[in-house]
Amino acid sequence: MSQLVVAALYQFVELPDYQAIRAPLLETCMSQGLRGTLLLAEEGINGTIAGKREGIDAVKQWLDADGRFDRLEYKESLMDDEGIPFYRMKVKLKKEIVTLGVPGISPKMKAGRYVMPEDWNELINDPETITIDTRNDYEYEVGTFKGAINPETKTFREFPEWVADNLNPKKHKKVAMFCTGGIRCEKSTSYLLEQGFEEVYHLKGGILNYFEQVPHTESTWEGECFVFDNRVTVNHKLEPGEFDQCHACRRPITDEDKRRSEFVVGVQCHQCVDEHSDAQRERFRTRQKQIDLAKSRGERHIGLDAQEIKKRQKSARRACALHKEKQRDIEAQKLR
Repeated sequence: MSQLVVAALYQFVELPDYQAIRAPLLETCMSQGLRGTLLLAEEGINGTIAGKREGIDAVKQWLDADGRFDRLEYKESLMDDEGIPFYRMKVKLKKEIVTLGVPGISPKMKAGRYVMPEDWNELINDPETITIDTRNDYEYEVGTFKGAINPETKTFREFPEWVADNLNPKKHKKVAMFCTGGIRCEKSTSYLLEQGFEEVYHLKGGILNYFEQVPHTESTWEGECFVFDNRVTVNHKLEPGEFDQCHACRRPITDEDKRRSEFVVGVQCHQCVDEHSDAQRERFRTRQKQIDLAKSRGERHIGLDAQEIKKRQKSARRACALHKEKQRDIEAQKLR
């Protein structure tokens, strides 16, 4: 059985032309039959894509050719071709590539100290260290590092308020933070430094890098790790985990949760039963019917036929040529 490559990536880098990048990047991804989501903002790029090896390599080469993504945090994992992690390909324009909601916070200007995965256990086992999980509460419940603090946030936007209520730079001298791939904890360290904290650390490459670099026998991780795609969770071997997902609220659910009376596949679970309107639930039911119909027909949500791929590759080459021409014009103007 062939395998898909799942690539998670991000970089904080100045992209004043991020809006112009969207079209050629999207065309490149779609021409290769990839699926996933990439976010672009003035502060950088963030996202996860999946597809065949040659498609992932083509996007990586496109980013390398741009010249600005030379410090890309990049992580790959493999999964069976039958397990489709995404249904479509999107490149979205955002104000932030990870939304903290605090103006002026920039890891490009200041950020905490990177800690390599092999050094992480020693840091968080230090009694002087306070270890904080910067992810959302439902992610924490699936798995976390032993002894890590749960800020109980629903979104990353709530993190600054939690810091104001629970942390003190005079009391908490040594702070270590982590997240799935490294982007949230990196931005968190920038925020803490702005608030007067001095000794702030973050796990390089996040939990996924820790899973790859640290043997399971030496791991201080407990449980699985939530990921923002159809795998839902991964274990320490970066294999799809045991959790399913409520497709209404996107939270992880267990087999036991699916046996609860509140659960309706694709429509609601016990965690979101009171969160959606009747109109929303009706849309969810319609969507689930379409998904079930596609499955009954044996249709797949990833992959394009050869003719369509060639058409999109041609379009991608045109978009990339235009983008490179614009880049040359920008560089020429700088030299004048």
